[in-house]
Amino acid sequence: MTARMKNPAMILPDAMTGIQNIYKAMHKGGVPASTLELVHLRASQINGCSACVDSGVRAAKKNGETDERLFQVVAWRESDLFTDAERAALTLTEAATRLADKPDAVTDEIWDEVADHFDEQQLAAIILMISLTNLFNRINTTIREPAGATWG
Repeated sequence: MTARMKNPAMILPDAMTGIQNIYKAMHKGGVPASTLELVHLRASQINGCSACVDSGVRAAKKNGETDERLFQVVAWRESDLFTDAERAALTLTEAATRLADKPDAVTDEIWDEVADHFDEQQLAAIILMISLTNLFNRINTTIREPAGATWG
């Protein structure tokens, strides 16, 4: 598969600068990098973004994730390999990624569970990771970015 066009965030340099600044801030939010990578991978799986699934697996492995855990992200509810905090982050990821599936996708129950594990700064980092992942999933699926693409 060949992309329809270059990534729009690369075409408009100010866009990439802004995105990079959000990523830097997000990674200073106090959430383990491995948790942020799990969030990225799960949202990308839901959205069917092969480029982000591929890059997400690579980034997660660089942050110490094992193949076994990465293979089980898609079925994390049935796995005993994830902590309660990771499960809460993955629950929020699924709800915030599937906003159109139900009117109140991010319920108070989901919010309370994730807030039991993360403080406000950490929640901000997780929400930004979910949001940026969804942004890039939508860009990549629209332009048909192939898996294995590099953006640098």
